[in-house]
Amino acid sequence: MLSTLPGMAQVTSIHRKPALEAMVKAVSKDSLQKYLEGLVSFGTRHTLSQDQQGRGIEAARQYVLSRFRSFESTSGGRLTAEIDYFQVEADGRRVDRDTRMGNVMATLKGADPEDDRIFVVSGHIDSRVSDIMNAEADAPGANDDGSGVVALIEMVRIMSQQSFPATIIFVAVSGEEQGLIGAAHLARKAKNENWNLVAMINNDMIGNSTSSGTNLRDNTKLRVFSEGVPLFETEQMASLRRSTNAENDSKSRQLARYIKDVGERYVDQLEIKLIYRNDRFLRGGDHTPFSREGFTAVRLCEMNENYFHQHQDIRMEDGQPYGDLIDYIDYEYLRKNTAVNLAVLTSLASAPGVPQEVGVDISRLSNATLLRWKSPANGTASGYYVLMRETSDSMWERKFYTEELEMELPYSKDNYFFAVQSVGAHGAESLPVFPGPVR
Repeated sequence: MLSTLPGMAQVTSIHRKPALEAMVKAVSKDSLQKYLEGLVSFGTRHTLSQDQQGRGIEAARQYVLSRFRSFESTSGGRLTAEIDYFQVEADGRRVDRDTRMGNVMATLKGADPEDDRIFVVSGHIDSRVSDIMNAEADAPGANDDGSGVVALIEMVRIMSQQSFPATIIFVAVSGEEQGLIGAAHLARKAKNENWNLVAMINNDMIGNSTSSGTNLRDNTKLRVFSEGVPLFETEQMASLRRSTNAENDSKSRQLARYIKDVGERYVDQLEIKLIYRNDRFLRGGDHTPFSREGFTAVRLCEMNENYFHQHQDIRMEDGQPYGDLIDYIDYEYLRKNTAVNLAVLTSLASAPGVPQEVGVDISRLSNATLLRWKSPANGTASGYYVLMRETSDSMWERKFYTEELEMELPYSKDNYFFAVQSVGAHGAESLPVFPGPVR
């Protein structure tokens, strides 16, 4: 809901931007199926599988690399792809020998040389069967996580033909099943090299729509997992969180709300469910190492998991088929979930940076709320949205537009939560920023 107050610029209702809508419509079920058929053809993609002609994880990495590179020629020089190899020592647990691993990366360089922002989107290329150490058996990994990897390929196909101010890195990480190894390597690299990494989106199992046990079938819902209390939190951060009651307003929660807002705006017949956990109960994913390093990271995952087709040997038992086979992929569901990623990343990379030094004035007691901020460090904002919601609500309920660097609203900060986001010349919106107290 958009609102205005006296003296504020009139705001029309938010609508789909035609160029982005066309990109969303370009996401193809046929392309996703073709890529997935190629990916599962390598027998196993177990992280510890041996190099063989046409079989194993290295052959699969080369396949994904070739797909990424096939789009370089139409990118105007903006797209480059490589495999970032690294050595992993045996740990006596899930890595039984020293191993070379590699993350397959496609970098779509931002067009603005003054904009150093980076957005990362991932899926994991490795697969497994019932025994986590079985590197020999067929492990097609169609959904876990072939679905996430082919979503990356399809996004690169479409997005590489466009230009964005900020940089987007599409990465198929290795070693997820052996302990989030490839993601941890990349997160450390981003930290050590001081990347201005604004957000990381992990796609892990986004192609199955049928649950095991309960026999639910629903391809109209997608989960986004986000941390409330950050895994990386200093005592100063914790003190500010406690004093402002910001347990539900971490940067990852703001990213999750943004995904729901933009995803549902552009993708029909899909409801994005905000799950207030870092991941599923007592489980983790490739976004977790990024969260531990202090980056904003979330996980996208199908609504209903099917444990008959996840981490299972391929077999028939008591009339029930087991195994993560391509037969059980819902390509329409995979198309929609891929389109969500594309819409969100396009919006984020097109928008200016977030407003800086966002604060709520506490110099006096008042039933009104005064918010102040500074211009973004990257890009140019043509205006700003001040967002507002009741403390019991999960999503922002009202948006007030201004071209100034402050706004006073006749609503009490005791009763509402607020945030501020930058708006670019073409209407692209940055992530919201939750205010801290200022005088």
